[in-house]
Formats: sequence, C-alpha cells, structure tokens
Amino acid sequence: MNGSRRLQQSAYHLGLWLVAIIFFLPIFWVVLNAFKSRRDILAVPPQLAFTPTLDNFRDLFARETFAPYMTASVTMSVAAVLIAIAVAFLASYSFSRFKPRGTDFLMFLLLSVRMVPAAAVVIPIYMMYNLVGWREDWLGMTLFYAMFSIPFSVWILKGFIDGVSERYDETALVNGGSRFHVVFKVILPQVKPGLVASFIFNLIFVWNDFLFSFMLGGRTTSMIPVLLSTGLYADGGVDWPFISALTGIYVLPPVIVVFLFQRFLLVGMTFGTVRGEV
Repeated sequence: MNGSRRLQQSAYHLGLWLVAIIFFLPIFWVVLNAFKSRRDILAVPPQLAFTPTLDNFRDLFARETFAPYMTASVTMSVAAVLIAIAVAFLASYSFSRFKPRGTDFLMFLLLSVRMVPAAAVVIPIYMMYNLVGWREDWLGMTLFYAMFSIPFSVWILKGFIDGVSERYDETALVNGGSRFHVVFKVILPQVKPGLVASFIFNLIFVWNDFLFSFMLGGRTTSMIPVLLSTGLYADGGVDWPFISALTGIYVLPPVIVVFLFQRFLLVGMTFGTVRGEV
C-alpha cells in the first residue's frame, strides 16, 4: 500500500510539474530571446545553444520612451493599489461590523463593477475624463485604477474581517479602547494576509492593463503594455530584440512579488480565515 501511495504521489507531482512547465515555456522562451542577437532569434530551427549578449537590454535602456513608461507603470500601480486597499479596508470593516441595510445587495453592486467588460465602459470613461480634464493626467489615471481595484479588495478583506470574531472588538471597547484603536490595533494586524493578497491581486490587474492605459494615458502616463504595442514593429518587421528585452524586464517585478508573498496569495484565494472566540 505504501509503495502504491508513493507511486500515486510521484505521478501527481510529475503531472503538476508538467502543467507548470507547459505554462511557463512561452515566458521562458521570450526571456531567453532577450539574450540572443536578432540572427539567433530568427534562426530556423530555433537555437538553444548561442552566445548570450546584453545588447538588447542596452538598446532598451537607451530608448527615451522606456524610462517614462516604466516609471508610470511602477508608480501608478503601487499608488493606485495602496489607495484602494486603504479605502477598501475601512469599507470592509463597516460592512462586516455595522451591517448596514442591504449589505448583500451593496456587495453585489460593488462586484458587478468588475463583471462589466472593459470594452463596454472605456468609451463612457474616455468621454468623462475628457470632460473633467483628467486624460493624460497622472492623478486621474491613479484614481481610475484605484476605483477599479476597490470592489475586489472589499470582497477579499470583508471575508477576512468576517473571520475575526466580534468579541475582539467588544473586549477592546469594554477595556476603554476607541473605535480607532479597534480598527487599526486589533483588527488590522489579524488581516495582514488579506491585505497582502489584495495588494498582489490588484497590482497584477493594474500592471497588466492595456486598454485603459492606451485610451486614457499620455506619453508620461501610459504603461509598459502600451509601449509593447507601439514598439512592436521596426524596420519593416517585428522588433523581436526589443520585445524580448522589454518583456523580460516587464515580467520580473510581478514574478518577484508573487514569489515572495505566495503564502499570503494562497490564503487570499480562500477569502478569509476562521478564528476562535475570545
């Protein structure tokens, strides 16, 4: 029985590795091409043995467009998600503890914002941003991404706060603690995994956005996906060295973040935890 069980586990783990490798291969191949010359990239059959070069990255960093787009991607993604989490945490606490009338319906309305296809709302948002003068504006783009990140953050964080017994709040209040103390000193430390999970989920969404960045952003407020699109062709064909080098840089930050905080990400997928009474 033990031998059969070990064989099943080995087959299961082998299957997981195969699936992971299949999904990772396209990324691996693009990143590998970032260290090839144009001739090696276009070689037929594809070459696995080649002389690595950093010329593609030197050319990428020398482009005037790279720094503004990368700066916009990093600053807007981080700022928007931090704003969204701050607002969502307070809203989640209110929904969880005060339970206003129609909470379930309000939660559904919040989530419905993320159900609407982006293509269906991009034109109205474009017209609204033109009207208020927020197109190609850093603050306007940051607030837009924060707005889109709040609903999902509320759903995640409410699940975590629901898992924290209300006895914690009552005990703190009875012992003279203020509501501010309850929120930030009692509840906040217990939902840190939810905050991190919410940060990662929304960071990936903002980091990968193309449509809104292309329609609403400008030269200094568009992000890397737009640069990948606009710089796709050069010299009458696809600029593979540029695309490969930029993709290699582009995928690195989210991969590092997910790797460092993957345990929080797994907890966040359960939308909360179960905690005991006090």
